[in-house]
Formats: sequence, structure tokens, C-alpha cells
Amino acid sequence: MNTTATTNDTDLLRAMRGGAADAFSALYRRHQGPLYRFALLRCGSDATAADVVQEAFMGLLTERFRFDPLRGPLQAFLFGVARNLILKLEEGRQRHVALPAIEAAQDGDDDAELDLPLDDGGPLARVLDNEAAEQVRRALAQLAPHYRDVVILYEMHELSYAEIADICQVDIGTVRSRLSRGRAALAKRLAGWRTAPDLAQA
Repeated sequence: MNTTATTNDTDLLRAMRGGAADAFSALYRRHQGPLYRFALLRCGSDATAADVVQEAFMGLLTERFRFDPLRGPLQAFLFGVARNLILKLEEGRQRHVALPAIEAAQDGDDDAELDLPLDDGGPLARVLDNEAAEQVRRALAQLAPHYRDVVILYEMHELSYAEIADICQVDIGTVRSRLSRGRAALAKRLAGWRTAPDLAQA
């Protein structure tokens, strides 16, 4: 009997904490994809994104990260955990980077492009779409992290301002401001392209 596909997250978590391995597997299958996608676009490294996803789920399993269903959905909670894990990694790396480079990254004015993985190859008709999606990923990687968080969560994962405010630990006005500035910066970086690709395809 497999009812996990239709069971809500709270019930699956309860079953998982009671020792049901299939409940953990169901939660992982349900949330791993969006969480990995967020982490990959946020940090620009597939290996780091995979590590962040693994740590987030292991923390959920061991209750190192305690989810409160009264504060919002599990997916938003996991995005917040992933974001915090990435911020800790970035803080560790910045200790070994010269101050001017740190300031440039915080201002979002650095021109360094991160090599993000390309989509799998497909028919010739999809090549241009894949290239456009890659340009979006590269442009996102160049945004300051606080803009990148909001743009990814709003545009790609369709979270509300309130959910994003909770994840990023800022007020809703700040979310609106960062989204507006992030969109403008993204549009500027993509201005050379013949079309403005849909973020959902990135």
C-alpha cells in the first residue's frame, strides 16, 4: 500500500519521526528537486547544491532543523534552511578572500561568471532555448546574493512576499525592493539577448 504520494507533509513528518523510512523517502522525492534547483542557482555549484540538499534533509531527519507547521509550509522552511547553509559556506570562503573582492560581490558589480552546468543536449530546435536559459543562470549568478535569493524564490518557485520575507528574515517592504532591483539588474545583464527568456525555463 502506497499512500505517501497523497499524504500531506505534516503527516509524513510525523510518520518519519516514528521510524517510517518510506515517509522520509516520500518527503525527499517531493522536495528534493525544487530545493536542489534553488541551491544550484543560489550558489552556482552542483556539488555544493547537492551537499546543501543532503544536509538539509539529514537535519530534518535528525531534528537538528525543527519544522513548525504553524509557521508555514515545509518547502519554504527547507528553502530557508538551504539559504542559511549557503550563507555559512559563503562566510567561510570570504575569510580567505581579499576585502575588495568581497565588497564587489556584495555590491553585485563583479563581472565574474560562474560556470553552471548546461542542460542535457536535445534536438537542434531546443539549442537556442537552452542557450537562453544558460544566460539567465549566468546573469543570476552575477546578482548580489540578497537580490538573487528574492528573484529565485519569487520568479521560479512562486513564493509569496510573506514566505520570502520569512525565509530571508527581512520585512515584506525589503522583499519588494530587492525584487524590483534584482529584476532590473537581471534585465540589464540580459539586455544583449534577442529575447528575454522566461525564468521558469532556467
